[in-house]
Amino acid sequence: MNDIHEFLEPVKRLHETIRARVVEACENSSLNQLSEIVADDEGDTLFAIDKVSEEILIEFFEREIAQKVPIVLIAEGLENGQIILPETAKESDCKWIIIVDPIDGTRGLMYQKRAAWILTGIAPNKGENTNLSDIEFAIQTEIPLVKQHLSDTLWAFRGEGGKAERFNRLSGETFELKPKPSQALTIAQGFAQVSRFFPGVRDVLAEIDEEIVRNSLGFPVQGKAQCFEDQYISTGGQIYELIAGHDRFTADLRPLMQKIIDERGIDLSICCHPYDLCTELIAREFGVIITDGNGEMPKFGLDNGIDVAWVGYANNSIRAEIEPILQESLRKRGLL
Repeated sequence: MNDIHEFLEPVKRLHETIRARVVEACENSSLNQLSEIVADDEGDTLFAIDKVSEEILIEFFEREIAQKVPIVLIAEGLENGQIILPETAKESDCKWIIIVDPIDGTRGLMYQKRAAWILTGIAPNKGENTNLSDIEFAIQTEIPLVKQHLSDTLWAFRGEGGKAERFNRLSGETFELKPKPSQALTIAQGFAQVSRFFPGVRDVLAEIDEEIVRNSLGFPVQGKAQCFEDQYISTGGQIYELIAGHDRFTADLRPLMQKIIDERGIDLSICCHPYDLCTELIAREFGVIITDGNGEMPKFGLDNGIDVAWVGYANNSIRAEIEPILQESLRKRGLL
């Protein structure tokens, strides 16, 4: 498998298998069973529902990929964060690095509140220097709620634009989608948000959010809503919302809060990791602008232990409206 395009069909099948197995588990298991904690490591807490997908993951890559080409597989839940396949290979022998989040959005899915996503990015192996910007193929597949019969899959090869399709799990039919990011010139009357999922610094993140809205749209008007927010606890889901034209701006700034965390004498809560952001290539190929906290292209290494901040803008007009305000808000707090 020397051509990156050869990965599309087998990885799509993997995503479809994981989707089917996880939905089946949700249908046949109680909330208590799905939410049982099975591991609690430095990266994140793993629940029983996570194990459903992880077992499929390694078996698939051993059978379908590693017999053809040696790979480094990086995924949440793996010992040391990665595994080399086949086991007889050396890391230097591996042509590709494959980074996967088998279920991004576990908490929302296991409580049947919102769909989760399967995320995969593939980059040529450049050793320890390999980073998110090296990913040449990315794919993400929606894991629907039990009561939801439609599921979307999006993918992209670098420089070739994004593609998408929708699967009807009742009829078994699949048809093409053509999502388009918002072309609005402003966040006014649209969805725009700073992520603040967990306790610790939600007050500061909310202040930054308020400053962005106030400095871009002014003060609220009686009886009118300036804009809206959506705290979707899934990075893949947030990326999808930008691609689909549902959201205009999203910022996940949690790792940048370290200074405030230190001042408060508490620990930084869970953050976004490279495997959560491994499909940002898809967003870029559809025209969404994704940056790191400094406004640069994300070039985070593919280490599971890295905490990553990212910002997404639906288009250049939204970026021009929001980015200077966001940067100033961070700088005045000493967060950049």
